[in-house]
Amino acid sequence: MAESTDVKVDVLRKFTEDVFTTLGVPEEDAKITTDVLLAANRRGINSHGVARLKRYVGYIKDNKMTPKTELKVLKETPVSLLISAGNGIGQVAGYKTMNMVIDKTKKNGLCFATVKDSNHYGIAGYYSMMALKDDLLGISLTNSAPLVLPTFGKQAVLGTNPISIAAPTKNENPFVLDMATSTVPRGKLEVYNRMGKPIPDAWATDEKGRPTVEVAKVLDNMLNRKGGGLLPLGGGTEEMGSHKGYGLSAMVDILSGVLSGGAFGSIIYSNKQAAGVCHFLGAIDPDIFITKDEFKGNMDKFIGILRDSEKAEGQDKIYIAGEKEFKKADEQKETVSISNKVLENMKEIGKDLGVEAPF
Repeated sequence: MAESTDVKVDVLRKFTEDVFTTLGVPEEDAKITTDVLLAANRRGINSHGVARLKRYVGYIKDNKMTPKTELKVLKETPVSLLISAGNGIGQVAGYKTMNMVIDKTKKNGLCFATVKDSNHYGIAGYYSMMALKDDLLGISLTNSAPLVLPTFGKQAVLGTNPISIAAPTKNENPFVLDMATSTVPRGKLEVYNRMGKPIPDAWATDEKGRPTVEVAKVLDNMLNRKGGGLLPLGGGTEEMGSHKGYGLSAMVDILSGVLSGGAFGSIIYSNKQAAGVCHFLGAIDPDIFITKDEFKGNMDKFIGILRDSEKAEGQDKIYIAGEKEFKKADEQKETVSISNKVLENMKEIGKDLGVEAPF
């Protein structure tokens, strides 16, 4: 039996939007949230696509996430914003805040925003890429549930805390870095768990801080905070650069949570009724340094230097950040491949809410 099924993007879009609106999410916000989820699926990042729907539905039904996202600007300057998302939907908070950031950047050359009192916002790259339409550099960071161990630790006190930077180009695909600061995000473990596959022992540890391949055990330990968790980028040893991933994760928490006056580290998700996730969003206009046209031309040259450099023995291609995802999104404009387990979960959601699931 096939592990996944090809489903029309439009079919998934309508179903997902209908689920959100049935739960009291305003139509515009339902469209925004759905678009972020489907962007992940189209780009091949299935861990952050419609597989997350079950979790969001549960949060809204359990009153842990507010369906109507009302952003409140707490502090503002010409080049900065401090915003409370009021425990609303992370995708809506990220999208609307990034639009404000872009507007200020077009007027003043740059802008940075911190957002607190939010929730999981999907793929970080969605928001950094929003800046590309105006030939701006986009920046998107977020802290997240404490699932990652500090180097030499056995208690998860950091999030997977992704970093995304998007840079416009002239003729090449834009440069889009979108990466967790852990070896892998939790969603990757969830994918392996759905497939019943063991994980590499460099990805996570058991409750005693020992490397393990037992993915179900790791997920249960993280869910119930029994100890252990994901390893920072570089794995578990300084020799492999673990301290660098640990430092990057801490940096994201500082910019997202500490700077906003919101939650950070093990405080994230410690309140049973509010996640407290925080984001850091920014944009820079190249015109405050060199012209946009010169910057984009230089980006093309830089990408060429990377791509055309000599290949290692046995290798025939060097990839640029975002290249594989752009190719996948091109291939999946109309149809995406979705895990059958995810589709079953979605059918259950539809049945519960009275929303038809035509897949």
